Formats: sequence, structure tokens, C-alpha cells
Amino acid sequence: MNAILKPYDEKMKKTVDNLSTEYTAIRAGRANPAVLNKVFVDYYGTPTPINQMASVSVSQATTLVIQPYDKNSLKEIEKAINISDIGINPNNDGSVIRLAFPPMTSERRKELCKEISKYAEEAKIAVRNCRRDANDKIKAAKKNNEITEDDQKSLEKEIQDLTDKYCKEIDVISADKEKEIMEI
Repeated sequence: MNAILKPYDEKMKKTVDNLSTEYTAIRAGRANPAVLNKVFVDYYGTPTPINQMASVSVSQATTLVIQPYDKNSLKEIEKAINISDIGINPNNDGSVIRLAFPPMTSERRKELCKEISKYAEEAKIAVRNCRRDANDKIKAAKKNNEITEDDQKSLEKEIQDLTDKYCKEIDVISADKEKEIMEI
């Protein structure tokens, strides 16, 4: 791969990796600790991820158990879950918090599929922005006589091929996630 295109390839790969990470946080009807990845607790004035304050485990297929290392933080964890957008009410019994995941309705599945499509489109836009930036750099290099016109055409084709590759990868990842949501 050409040195001009290497950073853009890495950016596109990171975009796809970020999409995969986003998808782990979308709950699919069964308990998954990843849904708490975006929930931060105000712990002594510092936003702290739940997994750094408590052990999070799956006790049953549809129940997460959060056991804080510091019992005094139980209320703050409960409050952070309530104000987050995960859509599950925490059940605090004084020593642990239980999150019971309700069964998925067909309406909720459709909502999640729309959300999955939205994330996929945002990722594709990010990949296309990388392509645009790469093309701008290629044109600037041509203008400064750093590369020939043939090199320019070759590099533009290479960046388009990378864009197509990563867009197809995004389509595959999102189709898999939609299939997972619809099957549960």
C-alpha cells in the first residue's frame, strides 16, 4: 500500500472497529454487560465507567447483576443507569443492582434495526470523508508535482477500492446485527 494512503486505510479500519463496538452496546433481548459501557457514574466528582466501580455479571440469560466494590456508590450507580438511555429500570436491593431485560417486542426490534442502520450510515459517511480527504491530498501532491498524473489515477482508484471494501464490511456487520436482533 502506498504511504499516502496508509493513514486513510487505518482511519477507515478504526471506523469499522468503532461500529462493531457501538453494536455490542445495542441490547438484543438478553443480558449483555456491554450495554453499560456508555454509562458513567459521577463518583466523587469524576465520571467513572460502571465496570471500574463494580463487578458486572450475567446471573441469568436476561438479568445483569452489578455489585459495587464500594457499597456507598450503589445509589450513584442506580442514578446513572436511570438517566442513561438503555431503557431498563434498575432494581436496588441494598447490596447489588439487578437489571432485568424485558423480552423484545416486534416494535422494539424494528426500532433497533433503524438504529443499526443509522449507525451503519454514519460509519459509511466517515469512510467516505476519509476518501475525500485522501483524494484532496492526492490532488495536492499532483499540483505540487510530487506525483505524476498516472500515479494520481492509480492512487484515486486504490482509495476508491478501499472505500468500497470498508463500505461492504459495514454492510455485512450491520446485516449480521439486524439478523441477530430479528431472530431473538
